[in-house]
Amino acid sequence: MSNSALQFKDISFHYKNSNENAPEQNVLEKLSFNVKPGEFISIVGPSGSGKSTLFKLITGLEEPSFGDILINGESYDNRLGRVGYMPQQDLLMPWRTILSNAALPLELKGVKQQDAHHQVMGLLEEFGLKGTEHKYPSDLSGGMRQRVSFLRTVLSGSNVLLLDEPFSSLDAITRLTMQEWLLDQWEKWKTTVLFITHDVDEALFLSDRIFVFTKSPVKKLEEVNVPLDRPRKLRDIHHPEVIQLKEHLLDQLRARVEL
Repeated sequence: MSNSALQFKDISFHYKNSNENAPEQNVLEKLSFNVKPGEFISIVGPSGSGKSTLFKLITGLEEPSFGDILINGESYDNRLGRVGYMPQQDLLMPWRTILSNAALPLELKGVKQQDAHHQVMGLLEEFGLKGTEHKYPSDLSGGMRQRVSFLRTVLSGSNVLLLDEPFSSLDAITRLTMQEWLLDQWEKWKTTVLFITHDVDEALFLSDRIFVFTKSPVKKLEEVNVPLDRPRKLRDIHHPEVIQLKEHLLDQLRARVEL
């Protein structure tokens, strides 16, 4: 088994400008980093700093201009379907029941519908969704819909999951509840998670390490180790050492916005 779940090796990426006379927009320049199996990594940075581009490259929706991306130690010509992806919006199909929505990744992989539904039924209780199988997305709260979306992401079969601000649309109390729930699920499934957020408190509570997008184009990510043991509670982010780290992160992000 590889000692790397995800690796960027000298990745450069630029967007071509529709105006031939305008310069290309460089986003990443010879960026390298390594994520170990089972790590929880949060990615923070201002809007437009390259966070979503990073996810597009990992999923294969974009291809690097230079360099190589390895998933579980392997390089692929086509990375589509190699990682699980959970976007900001749950993207549940309103005409499908919760059972059918959750089973979609299995069906796309060729699993017979009956077998896919049987597999999902065994997981609904574990994901706090028992009794919702015959309901529709409109019948559920925002937090419950995000649980369905996360279950669908897990059922992609990949050990690398990309979560793009999945709780940004939730109210404050639901968001805190979902953060605790997500950590419980991560510890059970032993997956590798990359989590985009604008919330520094959220990043500190969830993560082993935090990647900070600062200068553009991104040549190197500032890496911050979170000094908290696991399991952890929300109140742990109020430790003096963590508060000091939070101030450092906020200073970094303010400096980026002021550029």
